[in-house]
Amino acid sequence: MQRNRPFVLSIAGFDPSGGAGVIADVKTFEQLQVQGMAIITANTLQTEDAIFKLEWQPLEIIIESIKTLVKRYEFKAVKIGIVPNMNYLKEIINTIKSSSSKTFIILDPVIKSSSGFSIFNKNDIGKLSEVLNQIDLTTPNYDEYLLLKEQIQFNKTTILVKGGHRNDLKGVDILYENGNEIHIHPTREKKYNKHGSGCVLSSAIAAWVALGEPLEDACRSGKNYVEQYLNSHPTLLGYHNYVQ
Repeated sequence: MQRNRPFVLSIAGFDPSGGAGVIADVKTFEQLQVQGMAIITANTLQTEDAIFKLEWQPLEIIIESIKTLVKRYEFKAVKIGIVPNMNYLKEIINTIKSSSSKTFIILDPVIKSSSGFSIFNKNDIGKLSEVLNQIDLTTPNYDEYLLLKEQIQFNKTTILVKGGHRNDLKGVDILYENGNEIHIHPTREKKYNKHGSGCVLSSAIAAWVALGEPLEDACRSGKNYVEQYLNSHPTLLGYHNYVQ
């Protein structure tokens, strides 16, 4: 008999192409055998290579949705994706924390999409330190890390800097945890780029944490998952055919 699956929640955008956002997250959750659920922060009109339109959902609906789900389900991990500003993010985190202080929160910050579409209010970037201490793991790409570096270092928060956007240490993810700097090297050559690879990585880490893996192991397992995803198909839309 199969064991009960831990609950994991994605709070992120809806991408009708399925390459990013809550569709990509839930595909990942299912592959890793956790019970995935989702709340949509924004409806987008996009394809695998461009965003044409984005419409934010009212914050009140997001908060009501979180409160409804946490009354019924005990989430081991919550992944947060695109949000428009600091107030929106802060209210989401406060609502999760007020229901369970033990829920592991991963923030995958998205300031701009890979196609250049602005997502997060640039005037609020300097305010991220207001919530960093309530987040268990932040997963910026290298460009986002450079923007947030001062706040992250000041707050001594745990972060995983993704290596895909950097010229030095190409492909090496770096986990900063408890004063340690842990380099996570690629295990296979990357053949193709993918739309939404950051969503897939952060949701895979959330799933592994929910399954009980220590954070470093969860990050290594998440990298293994996303490497398979990247090499699954030549186009920007990947396949979730995970082999452990």
